[in-house]
Amino acid sequence: MKDERGAPERPRRYAILAEGRFSPMGSKTANGLIRYRPDEAVAVIDSTRAGRRVPEVLGYGPDVPVVASLGEALRHEPNALLIGIAPTGGDFPDEWRPIVLAACAARLDVVSGLHTFLGKDPEIAAAARAAGVTVWDLRDYPPTSGVARGRWREVEATVVLTVGTDARCGKMSTGIETQRALLGMGHRAAFLATGQTGMVITKGGFPADAIRGDFLAGAVEREVLVADRTSDIVIVEGQGSILHQGFSAVSMGLLHGAAPDLMVLCHQPSRCENDYGDPIGDLARAVRLHEEALTFKCARVAAVSLLTCDLSEEGARAAVAAARAATGLPATDPFRFGVAPIVDAVLAGVARVTATRGARAGREVS
Repeated sequence: MKDERGAPERPRRYAILAEGRFSPMGSKTANGLIRYRPDEAVAVIDSTRAGRRVPEVLGYGPDVPVVASLGEALRHEPNALLIGIAPTGGDFPDEWRPIVLAACAARLDVVSGLHTFLGKDPEIAAAARAAGVTVWDLRDYPPTSGVARGRWREVEATVVLTVGTDARCGKMSTGIETQRALLGMGHRAAFLATGQTGMVITKGGFPADAIRGDFLAGAVEREVLVADRTSDIVIVEGQGSILHQGFSAVSMGLLHGAAPDLMVLCHQPSRCENDYGDPIGDLARAVRLHEEALTFKCARVAAVSLLTCDLSEEGARAAVAAARAATGLPATDPFRFGVAPIVDAVLAGVARVTATRGARAGREVS
């Protein structure tokens, strides 16, 4: 049996390909799977870190090996190869082609979130057919059409969007951690994945950056309406940043399509500028710009989520205190200090949104 995107339903045992890039900041897809689906990781392929264990490299995760080659990974009996990186532009490294072809020959399914569709590569597709395995290109999503129609007015759930001052600053993990905490408290909370790593983790969602620009906001709007049927809180994974020239188109599409009631601003304190050399600016400015960008609906940043993995304990605590002082909002690193301040801020925001809607409905009835 296969799911609607062609992915086999059998339990996954992944060999994760992250050659030369396995690190806390260099292998986003690998790291996401390792954190949230640790039982599905059996080995990581990176010859530059071979001989180490995953927790030694990342500081978390299952005690599985980092190996030098696919041949070594096969000793751990994987049934799928996961492309473990999410590089800017989503290109497939040419030097990885022999590894993917060997994985097909070894009867491993291949899962990739790159913009380069491996399943449409003639050589890889032929190898997969010959071996009877599946290539699941996460970004090869069925065409969608239709612009956003302002249907946020029909949504009864409180919508929360994670936004960021840059790419790769914790939007997905903040959303998942917040949802998990809310579910543990008995709330009906949904997490809507909008990128390849979140899709691997949740086995759902859609690739926002693979949808035609005119239709992205409409696609998000429709997904929120679906989640609204079964949830009281819908957390939408943000992508990129409205502050980044290279990623802002997707970020704005998600912002306008989700039409959130609340936002959680994600930030890495050690970054003063993005990869283009442009200054990120201060957090208070980022809060203001995100709130002003949604011109047709009032939305507020409820909390700040920090990524402090590259700071000392003392430095991380200072960064949290500085974020609180700069914005007047609750702030935390969800992994280092817990997600409770964000959850509390979201629930306080939910209460305010509910009260405002009730008051507005009362005025309309009268």
